[in-house]
Amino acid sequence: QVHLVESGGGLVQPGGSLRLSCEASVHDLNYYAVGWLRQAPGKEREGVSCIGSSSDNSVYYAESVKGRFTISKDSAKNTVFLQMNSLKPEDTALYVCVVDIISCTVYSTNYYNTTRTGYWGQGTQVTVSS
Repeated sequence: QVHLVESGGGLVQPGGSLRLSCEASVHDLNYYAVGWLRQAPGKEREGVSCIGSSSDNSVYYAESVKGRFTISKDSAKNTVFLQMNSLKPEDTALYVCVVDIISCTVYSTNYYNTTRTGYWGQGTQVTVSS
């Protein structure tokens, strides 16, 4: 059974920063694509960012977060990070980490609104408010 432990969410003022972490209990995280979805109340789930497997090496960012968010991976710790800078109120959502054998290209589609493949974390709440 694979477990994902997410951390780093919280309440931050507009313009502030947070760093989300997703630690996965897998043998080798490089085998998987790891991404972040977010869902705000009343809205569909949105693909935020993804870092591909070692055979893919792709990185995806939603247009709404490009230039503000950075995804990275520490393979030795089986952990993926999402550094979020210049946060805006519209970034407020539950952020969920997903570990999956898949292409990061699905994060630009509606895939995870209709399909639940891979391993999912419980989510960490990010609230951006003054």
